[in-house]
Amino acid sequence: MAQAPSEKKKEKRSSALKRDLQSIKRNQINRVFKSQVRTAVRALEENLSKKDAALNHKHLSEIYSLMDKGVKKGVYKVNKANRTKARFAARAAKAL
Repeated sequence: MAQAPSEKKKEKRSSALKRDLQSIKRNQINRVFKSQVRTAVRALEENLSKKDAALNHKHLSEIYSLMDKGVKKGVYKVNKANRTKARFAARAAKAL
């Protein structure tokens, strides 16, 4: 006899397949986050030529915040975040 729908067993996933799915999901989340960082960097680069100190400071603090959050989430390594922040801080100081 055929089993009733409620009696069907759930198919078990192997741990490797589950890990693959987790990896794909995490990759998509990281790509979105990195895109936000690149957008913030572009905004600062466009603004550096305008010599507006307040706006430069706002964009710089946004980059600082995003890079620190990226380190906390494991998207970026600590040295990459520090290097990026230092470079943009130097460029912002030079632009003024």
